[in-house]
Amino acid sequence: MTNTLVLPADETGLSQAASLLRAGALVAMPTETVYGLAGDARNDLAVARIFEAKNRPRFNPLIVHLAQVEQVATLARMTPLAARLAAAFWPGPLTLVLPLAPGNGLSALVTAGLETVAIRLPAHPVARALLARFGGPLAAPSANPSGRISPVSVAHVLAGLEGRIAAVVEGGDCAVGLESTILDASGAVPILLREGGLAREEIERVLGGAIGVASPDGPVTAPGQLRSHYAPRGSLRLNAQDALPGEVWIGFGPGCPGTDGLTLSPTGDLTEAAAALFHALHRADALAGAGGRIAVAPVPDAGLGRAINDRLKRAAAPR
Repeated sequence: MTNTLVLPADETGLSQAASLLRAGALVAMPTETVYGLAGDARNDLAVARIFEAKNRPRFNPLIVHLAQVEQVATLARMTPLAARLAAAFWPGPLTLVLPLAPGNGLSALVTAGLETVAIRLPAHPVARALLARFGGPLAAPSANPSGRISPVSVAHVLAGLEGRIAAVVEGGDCAVGLESTILDASGAVPILLREGGLAREEIERVLGGAIGVASPDGPVTAPGQLRSHYAPRGSLRLNAQDALPGEVWIGFGPGCPGTDGLTLSPTGDLTEAAAALFHALHRADALAGAGGRIAVAPVPDAGLGRAINDRLKRAAAPR
C-alpha cells in the first residue's frame, strides 16, 4: 500500500474519506474516545482488511458506529433497556450490545459469529460528519496494531499503521482518551462488559440501581476483553510509589511528579488522567525503548479510575 494520506476535516477531506470507505478502503477517524480504524461494516473485504491491518484475532468482535439512532433498527433490536440508555448517553462514549436484526446486512466478521452486535453513536463532530457523508454503518476498532497502546492522536495512528491503511482524518487529540464503556443491553438486565469513558456510576444513576459486571473469565463477547491489551513494548509495573533504577515512572496526583514531569494528572483529577493515559503510555514507551521498563503510580479504583486501572492491568498482563 502507498503512504497513508492525512486528510483535513473539511468538506474536501471528508468527501475524500467517504469515497475511500465506499471503495472498501480503511480510514482512521477521530472519536471522543480514541481514533477508530473505520471500514464499511457491510463489506466483507473491508472488514477483513481491518483485521489484517491490526493483526487482530478474528474471534474478537468489532463495534459498529452510526450517525443517527434511527439507523439502529436496520441492524439490531433496540430493547427497552437500550432505549433508556441511548436517550441518556448517545451520542457519547457508550457502546450497547444488542440482538441482531434479521436482514441486517453486516459482514459476519463484524460480530465474530455472535447473535449480537455492539453499536455506538460517537459524539466527536468529525466522526459524525464522516458517518453522515458515508451514509451507513462503519466498523471501527481502535486504529492501532492489536494489543498495543491505543491512539489518541494522528501521530499515534501513523506510528502504528502508516502504509497499512488508506488515510487518517485529522481531528486533534481525543478528549475522553479511553475507549467506550460497553454494556450488554440485549435483555432486561444490564451487564457491564468493559469499563470505559462513561463511568459506571453515571449508568447506575440513570437506571436507578446497580448493574451487573461480566466475569473476567467468561467468553469474549465484546471488544477490549482480552487479558493482554493496550501494551507498551516493554514491561509495566503498577501501583509504584516511586521508580526503580532504569524505570520510566508515570506519576499521578500531588507529590508524585513522574519521570521528567510525566504524570496522568498532577492534581489527581481522574477525568484529566483518563484523557492523558494513552498519551503518557506512548511517551513512556518512547523514553523506555524496546524492552524497557515503565512504572505507574497508584490510581484510585473508582469512577473513571476503574477504566484507567482496567487498561493498565491489561497493559501489564503477560503476553
